[in-house]
Amino acid sequence: MGVETVVNQQHLPVMLDRVVALLSPALERDGAVMVDATTGHGGHTEAVLQRIPTTRVIGIDRDPTALELAGERLRSFGERWVGVHAVYDELLDVLADQGLRHVDAVLFDLGVSSMQLDQRERGFAYAEDAPLDMRMDPTTGPTAAEVLNAYPERELARILREYGEERFAAKIARAIVRRRDREPFGTSAGLVELLYAEIPAPARRTGGHPAKRTFQALRMEVNDELGALRRALPASLEAIGVGGRVVVESYHSLEDRLVKQTFVDATRLDVPPDLPFVPPDREPAFRLVTRGAERADATETEQNPRAASVRLRAIERVRPAR
Repeated sequence: MGVETVVNQQHLPVMLDRVVALLSPALERDGAVMVDATTGHGGHTEAVLQRIPTTRVIGIDRDPTALELAGERLRSFGERWVGVHAVYDELLDVLADQGLRHVDAVLFDLGVSSMQLDQRERGFAYAEDAPLDMRMDPTTGPTAAEVLNAYPERELARILREYGEERFAAKIARAIVRRRDREPFGTSAGLVELLYAEIPAPARRTGGHPAKRTFQALRMEVNDELGALRRALPASLEAIGVGGRVVVESYHSLEDRLVKQTFVDATRLDVPPDLPFVPPDREPAFRLVTRGAERADATETEQNPRAASVRLRAIERVRPAR
């Protein structure tokens, strides 16, 4: 699928207006800089550049194809956008390379993009037979096939249980090991066939496609998504100056749990509970902008099914680091 074909398709950014509204107060000054840590198809960045004409954006993505597509989409903005091939846990190194100590906002839109799902050869989707790749950066790292063919049974079960929330994780892991001893996994059809055989019929009739949870788990393992996020969130808080904001869209309960815990820790008072007053130098450096996790409304969910699982959180730095 060529660049022009993909660019012309409609990939709808989730909760676009709300995301821009949360970012805008941090980007009001001339020369403000935002990091789009998950550029993808560039939809959120395009909206920010259009609506806040004094803002520049550094777009990070581990997927070279995504950066190429975003570059086509954002070409008209000239030097206001620069794309960087990196994983978002390399955020501070990216800023150093750009000659920046701080930025005004960081945006994360986590998970796999619709563009990646649409490219059959990437192996993210289970609807048709394709190589079991699933790497967001196809230039590095193990593929999903290599995970299936090499990981011990116990580790496969853990991944399916934790990342896919798969009830039949142990049963599926045993079947994977039996199958690979006869014939290594190479494409998605064999795995989907195995999942239909191992997941009981009553369970297959609820909760979507029976391969959904296993494919999600493999993707998260192949790309170390939780590990990268665990490193990237503190880096993003370090990266923003006073008045800066970090906005995160999560689509998986484990991702959202990490975001919630990081934000709660950053806004917690660091004083004994019985202290009658809070010294100014012990006030938290951050405040929560959203109350809990915000959700997409029913209208958006109907128009864009991906929005159904989104959890949106935002935090703002109110004091410099001590």
